[in-house]
Amino acid sequence: MSKTTRRPAPVLPASADDRLWQSSVGGGLSFVLARANALSLAGVHAALAEHGLRVRQYSVLAIAAGGLRPSQRELSDFLRLDPSQIVAIVDHLESRDLVRREPDPTDRRAKVVVATEAGKALFRRARAAADQADEEFLARLDAAEVAALAPALRKLAWAPAVD
Repeated sequence: MSKTTRRPAPVLPASADDRLWQSSVGGGLSFVLARANALSLAGVHAALAEHGLRVRQYSVLAIAAGGLRPSQRELSDFLRLDPSQIVAIVDHLESRDLVRREPDPTDRRAKVVVATEAGKALFRRARAAADQADEEFLARLDAAEVAALAPALRKLAWAPAVD
């Protein structure tokens, strides 16, 4: 997708939406975070669909393509998914020859997930599309808001600070 292509923003009925924001749910931070996440994911899902990926599949592929050699347990813990979900995601990516499982040199009972060359190539294309979707989603914010948002969300997610 080119940088000039814009996806239409979701259209919500203004009267109902405005009225519902006045509810106790509309004022709750957890709801606002969940709604922002849902809107963000909708854009990223649309961008990744062009590459035959969903966000969870993309996340596993991205980590594997980064050469980190994560175990399935590490993926489960990091992505906050049930281990059975990770198995299904890795199975799907493996069936497309995008990743492979290899023995973990530190734990012979475990497997690590490694991206294939095809997986690395698809990840690079999909990343550009996902980054564009993120950029479009964040376009409502100015640079200072984006700069403040990222570290605040990382802190809430228990992520280490980045330089």
